[in-house]
Amino acid sequence: MPYVNIKITDEIVTHEQKQELITGVTELLVSVLNKNPATTVVVIDEVPTENWGINGSTVAKLR
Repeated sequence: MPYVNIKITDEIVTHEQKQELITGVTELLVSVLNKNPATTVVVIDEVPTENWGINGSTVAKLR
C-alpha cells in the first residue's frame, strides 16, 4: 500500500487542483510501479507560510 504525503503552503489551492494532484500521483504510481490504485493513499498537508522556512526565513516574510 503506497502512502504519499504532499506538503504545500496554505496559499490559494483549489479543490480541483488538489484533486488533480491526488489523481496524478495515483496514476504515476500505477504506471511506474504497477501499484493498485485502490490501496494507494495520497495525503495533502497545507502548511501555513509562517511555518515554512527557506534559507533561514519564513515564506510569509519572503513573500
